[in-house]
Amino acid sequence: MRMLVTAGPTREHIDPVRFISNRSTGKMGFAIAQCAAGRGHAVTLVAGPVVLATPPGVRRVDVIGARDMLAAVEAHLPACEALVMCAAVADFRPRQASAVKLKKRGRSPILELEANPDILATILDRKQERVFVGFAAETGDPRPEGRRKLAEKGLDLLVANDVSQPDAGFAADTNRVILLTRDGGEQALPLLSKQDVAERIVAWVEQALASRKRMDSAQT
Repeated sequence: MRMLVTAGPTREHIDPVRFISNRSTGKMGFAIAQCAAGRGHAVTLVAGPVVLATPPGVRRVDVIGARDMLAAVEAHLPACEALVMCAAVADFRPRQASAVKLKKRGRSPILELEANPDILATILDRKQERVFVGFAAETGDPRPEGRRKLAEKGLDLLVANDVSQPDAGFAADTNRVILLTRDGGEQALPLLSKQDVAERIVAWVEQALASRKRMDSAQT
């Protein structure tokens, strides 16, 4: 299997030293890339700015902003059979980024924001027979928003979690997720290491691709 994984946050610069971002560390996405490579798959990892080492056997592409990540995904999507969109992409960016450091001058600056591209929505028309996996990091019950994203973004699997929980949010080594599938299925996993969660996700993708290949063979 050829898998494309995104991981980590994006940074949207206000000026050369300040930016809008989030608390994602990339641990979950890197665990997925490591697991897939360890199971013999060819993995390309598109990583936002994180401080994690590249997993053995993984091809890594480093990016900074959401538009950079979109360009990297578009470039590598044609060669992949599965996309796991684990990155926490910033929803907004400053309308204008200053080329020089902004100075304090006694009055707070007004920061105008504009929406970043929705990567999954942008590439949906290129999905074809690929398996798409997305993530929903929410506060509170993640199921309603997870179901919405699953449907609107044409996903096969949505991995949802409540990041307000200290053992299942950003930077933690463990995670507690709910797997939502496009056929209405739902599986709540217990608290697991992120490596164990990655194993469950990669195994699900393997099964989904194998099932599609069997169906294609039966039709021909």
